[in-house]
Amino acid sequence: MTVETLLVLDLLAGVVATAGWLGAGATAAAHRSLVALPLAALALAATLARCALTIPLAGAGWWFVQEKLSLTLPLALIGALTGAVLAVPRLLAATRRRTAASADASGGSGAPGGPGDAAEAPGLTDSRAPARVVVPLFGAGYAAAAGPVVSLLIGYPMTPGAALITVALTAAAILATWRMVAGRLPLARVTVATAVAVGLAGTGLAFVPADAIDTGGGPASAHSSGATMPEMSPSAISGAPSHAMPGMPSGTVTSASSHTAPDQPVTAFRGPSTPEPGGTIRRYALTARTATVRLASGRQVEAWTFNGTVPGPPITATQGDLVEVKLHNADIASGVTLHWHGYDVPAGEDGVPGLTQEAVMPGQEFTYRFRALQAGTYWYHTHEVSDLGVRMGLYGTLVVSPRPASGGTPAETTGTGTGETSGTRARNAVDLTLPAHTFAGTTALGDQDRPFTRQVAPGSPVRLRLVNTDNTPRGFALSGAAFRVASIDGRDLNRPGELNRTRLRLPAGGRYDLVFPMPPGQAVLLVDDRPALTLTPGGPAPAAPAEKTAAWPEFDPLSYGGPAPTPFGADDRFDRRFTMVLDRGLAFSNGSPMYAHTVNGRAFPSIPTQLVRKGDLVHMTVVNRGRDTHPWHLHGHTVLVLSRDGREPSGSPLWMDTFDVQPGQVWEVAFRADNPGIWMNHCHNLSHADMGMALHLDYDGVTTPFHGAHGG
Repeated sequence: MTVETLLVLDLLAGVVATAGWLGAGATAAAHRSLVALPLAALALAATLARCALTIPLAGAGWWFVQEKLSLTLPLALIGALTGAVLAVPRLLAATRRRTAASADASGGSGAPGGPGDAAEAPGLTDSRAPARVVVPLFGAGYAAAAGPVVSLLIGYPMTPGAALITVALTAAAILATWRMVAGRLPLARVTVATAVAVGLAGTGLAFVPADAIDTGGGPASAHSSGATMPEMSPSAISGAPSHAMPGMPSGTVTSASSHTAPDQPVTAFRGPSTPEPGGTIRRYALTARTATVRLASGRQVEAWTFNGTVPGPPITATQGDLVEVKLHNADIASGVTLHWHGYDVPAGEDGVPGLTQEAVMPGQEFTYRFRALQAGTYWYHTHEVSDLGVRMGLYGTLVVSPRPASGGTPAETTGTGTGETSGTRARNAVDLTLPAHTFAGTTALGDQDRPFTRQVAPGSPVRLRLVNTDNTPRGFALSGAAFRVASIDGRDLNRPGELNRTRLRLPAGGRYDLVFPMPPGQAVLLVDDRPALTLTPGGPAPAAPAEKTAAWPEFDPLSYGGPAPTPFGADDRFDRRFTMVLDRGLAFSNGSPMYAHTVNGRAFPSIPTQLVRKGDLVHMTVVNRGRDTHPWHLHGHTVLVLSRDGREPSGSPLWMDTFDVQPGQVWEVAFRADNPGIWMNHCHNLSHADMGMALHLDYDGVTTPFHGAHGG
């Protein structure tokens, strides 16, 4: 049973226990013990089920049971024990008396719930009986409700303040119920007691860490100075020991870097102006503008475009080339930038408005330069209001080919976005870059929003570069041909094996390169079980039948390919360790409360910055205890996967820039801090990032002169 399933069952058990206890209290108040007793038994069974579920959850990690073991489960058990001891015996006595009365009545008014139910045992007819029976049952219900309420509204971590608030509000609800049921209890006494309980809840705010309530000048200022606490510069914490983040498990730390280098602005880290020896300058001009775009089906969509097309022009280069892209904003009112997703450009070229540059507003321009040192499949997109901008069409592909074996002479060319790179290609090879995107509920590969066909000679090498530009995972499958996954996120895999009839789950922002020789017959690429591209050996191709892939095994990159040495591994000594627990709950963002996607209980910009020094070996643990999938993306670095749910990769070393952390999963990754700057570290479901699931990773001594939304 997966951790996700255990979490869902625990939540369901909490809801059942709550409903059972509250239902038992309501029916007991109506003198219907024959109904109240089984409801109480159901609630008690659900409470015990929660206890049983907590055992395997605890084995998966402290993150999944922290609030359960520290508060909600003990509270539920106390409530259940109280209800069982105080109310259940009276319900049993009433039920026995009711059964005996029914036997004696011989057809009288003894039907369950009828008038005879009022003449029950003294335990329910005594003037004090309702409070003795009903209040413990309702109290058990309020205590049980803390489980699902805390999980859904507070999430991780359970702070002392949140615990005090929960206990105080539960007590206030019990007191209010006591007053309503008992009647004779003085209203003033109940009012005072309730006020005391609510007051205790209010004092719980004193236990909330100060940086969890952002007032606009606290943690946000830390993003520009590289500090983890409000209004502290790196020099102020020079030599400070590592400190645990509030609510984190013991031993999980975020380390404060010693400030040893003079401050440098992020604008100092810009790309060079010349290619490597033998390389070429590849110049592109992109203009962002609104436009009505006609897709292949003839359907027209209102879009935000680069050069009037969706996707934008493909940018291609060969290793060693200098890529120079001049971005002009014609009329995108919110502004636009270019972020090179997965490409480790210098920080000043990263295209994050308010952090590495100002947003390019209408009428303005910005030129990006970087050397194409990484071969592979990548993509670019705006990072200003990116959730909306990318959905509307501000994205395109970046493909860098390996350098040819023979040398070359530096040259200067102007790119139009339609040509091939100068990398070597096999004769008759077919190389297709296929960004998958959703326009108003319709999936398109490039601008093809309906199935399309390409003619390929049998035996020709085929490379399909799959790019997921959406916010959620996409399912791909190849029918009619065996294939290999040659690379993931632009990184070649070691000894990739042959696959057939295998489903591919591609994370948001991720890329898979599929390679295979063209078979004698058709090969069909399916997207979410629907034919999207048919490769045919010649002539018109008949419509490809939709093939159901649900029964096909799912590709697991952790067990694919052959092992190979890596520059570091799980047994190395790490200079920095960070844990990010992803969840959903109430949090403050820019001084306002919101139901946010959180990291360690906080929402951007209130999440403490992760501090590193150049050369550090950094370990990250990413835990998803929520109900959504989070494709995690660190700018400026490619991470090596160390484990998923405690299992180390058994196949090829897996280098990724975007990895899907599904509900209940725990990923451990590592990277060498070798690209100085200030970097976003966020969920690439861009709506989740917009709702708080983003933070910064800062290098010691790097500052930013910008103060936009991404800078806090």
